[in-house]
Amino acid sequence: MPGEVASAGTYTVELDAGIDSVSFRLDSSQLNVGVLGPNIDFEDITDYVVGVSYKRGRATPFDQFGAGTMSFTLNDTLAGGLLNPFNTTSVYYDTTQNVPGLAPMRRVRVFRETTPLFSGVVETYNYQYDLDRQNFITVNCVDDFYLLANTFMDAFNPTAETSGQRINTVLALPEVDYTGATSIATGTVDLGHAAAYDVPAGTNVLAYLQQINNTAELGRLFMSANATLTFQERIGTTLSSPVAVFSDQGTDFKYRNVEIEFDARQVVNRAVVTGLNGTSDTDQDLTSQATYFVQTRDIGQSLLHVTAQIEATAAYLLEPQPQPRLTALTVNLAMLTEAQRDTVALIDIGNTIEITVDVPNFGTITEELTVEGINGEIQLDGGHTLTFYTADTTVVTLLILDDVTFGVLDSTNVLG
Repeated sequence: MPGEVASAGTYTVELDAGIDSVSFRLDSSQLNVGVLGPNIDFEDITDYVVGVSYKRGRATPFDQFGAGTMSFTLNDTLAGGLLNPFNTTSVYYDTTQNVPGLAPMRRVRVFRETTPLFSGVVETYNYQYDLDRQNFITVNCVDDFYLLANTFMDAFNPTAETSGQRINTVLALPEVDYTGATSIATGTVDLGHAAAYDVPAGTNVLAYLQQINNTAELGRLFMSANATLTFQERIGTTLSSPVAVFSDQGTDFKYRNVEIEFDARQVVNRAVVTGLNGTSDTDQDLTSQATYFVQTRDIGQSLLHVTAQIEATAAYLLEPQPQPRLTALTVNLAMLTEAQRDTVALIDIGNTIEITVDVPNFGTITEELTVEGINGEIQLDGGHTLTFYTADTTVVTLLILDDVTFGVLDSTNVLG
């Protein structure tokens, strides 16, 4: 940063200063003090940004989805002291209330061209003033999971609903009244609704939504790059449709490196799922236990209540044999064509990508994988580097009549 990042594109960092954008623009000579208020008027502060780092999603399928985070550094010397919270003459300072405009819990967002990379709120400003050098401010941000984590429910008696329906019900509760954008799948499982599943007053909203996903659906629950609360169904069969094909050959998307992991944590040879009503099921693989010892995944306090679905979930959790897998791919946008950069910037959690690795003294490995997490680094001298964390998925292709490979109706070729 700031602005134009070499071989990567144009980037924009915007903060809500609570100032009427008609009265104040950073790139304008009009420097009238605005008025703080509930409306969101984003101001472009890109010219003062030194670098940006952000991460969303999870690194492995074993992890829980948490809040996405971002941090960026501002040069207050370059800004002429406008960013100093003690500067009562700054255009950002609200003299009527005697508070800085650039304050915690203001909205923040980052774009590459018109593609959002992160959206959330400011958590902290950390100022580092050095009289002999440049004065820098590190701004730490978090996505809207932070807001859900600070909201609590009244006593709640749920009715029979799928996992996605329950999420929508919770978001619509008067004490929650979530007004952000959402993309909520219906869900593949049914949640309990008897007395055992009643929700006590004071239950944390985010914790309950995560309980829906982590103990019942086993899908994905996260904030997208444009601040859309997203719920995706149980991870399973994926129709073959990679949004990008990465390899070190031909015209495919080039990459910097790929990680191959062979992890003992993959092994689950005993799975136990217990609903809040006491219904329980255990599934296990004795052959795997003899080889890899007993490695248990135990889900208690599950919101599932249908016996068959509890049994199916226990079976779903079993991973009796560890397999080497491609777990992370790193790419710098400078390595790509302009069209490829635009595509890569749009990749989000839940998308499918294809990776081919040419391993010396072995050959090529090609896998289609789902994206579970994204880490990004944007620097003026280093460009824009992205790491995509991946997970295995069962890939199927559409049946194509008369095609030698895709014209055979089997477990991996399906009717459209």
